[in-house]
Amino acid sequence: MSVKTYFSLDQAAEELFSSKIGTAFTVPGGDINRAFRMELDGTPVFVKTNRKENLSFFETEAAGLAAIAGTRTIRVPEVFAIGTDDRYGAFLMMEWSEGRREKDFFRNFGRNLALMHKADTQSLVPDERYGFSHDNFIGASRQINRPADSWIAFFRDSRLEPQFRMASSWFDSRDRKAITSLLDHLDDYLPEPEFPSLLHGDLWNGNYLIGNDGSAWLIDPAAYVGCFEADIAMTELFGGFPREFYDAYNEVNPLMPEYEDRKDLYNLYHLLNHLNLFGGSYLSSVKGIIHR
Repeated sequence: MSVKTYFSLDQAAEELFSSKIGTAFTVPGGDINRAFRMELDGTPVFVKTNRKENLSFFETEAAGLAAIAGTRTIRVPEVFAIGTDDRYGAFLMMEWSEGRREKDFFRNFGRNLALMHKADTQSLVPDERYGFSHDNFIGASRQINRPADSWIAFFRDSRLEPQFRMASSWFDSRDRKAITSLLDHLDDYLPEPEFPSLLHGDLWNGNYLIGNDGSAWLIDPAAYVGCFEADIAMTELFGGFPREFYDAYNEVNPLMPEYEDRKDLYNLYHLLNHLNLFGGSYLSSVKGIIHR
């Protein structure tokens, strides 16, 4: 999935669709970006925009979608273009989707995600097992993807520690003692997985859609190579998916023993990020995990 960078939406529309930008309708696009449905000579496309200086949001998103597409296991929308525009700012232009849900939607979703997690990752993290070729974003926060040979070391150094540093003002001396103990003894709680997996990285129920073929398509990745359990834990953080999703996943890629004891520790990363982005309503959940 090679994506060219353009200097305007009109340039991208003309080169890719031999068209000019037609009507633009505002659509839901999350907390960070503005989003539009735009018509290009009758063809609808989805366009996300942000300030020009935030082009890297879309560059890294496109790279994450390309990594997922490269596994040939689960679909993502096709990315047409990224760039900057004097009117709209930085933009990402993608395939528009409004499909109807296929039969066995969640079973197929779980199976395809498991296949993605079992796909080879060697080309994604040269010379190491975990991380990614570059940093990206988890929401509006920069996500560090420094390559490492150990999953436990990666999760400590590139996931928990940076978020704890950003959130330091929320914690008292008792909390800090518990945080130090947790980080120093992380190998008592997390296993090294048998193999590394490409992760979506932010897989809650707002980050998939029904594709034009009726299957689940992944969107808005915070992609990196890690332990597959971290993706599954995230699916459970804000309500979870139907049981058939997890049953189908486990048929292809069974979760490791005692996963239930670890999932909150994986989700501590996301709760810390929400604490840093949105404030104190997440503090009690963070402290509960730290002290337990």
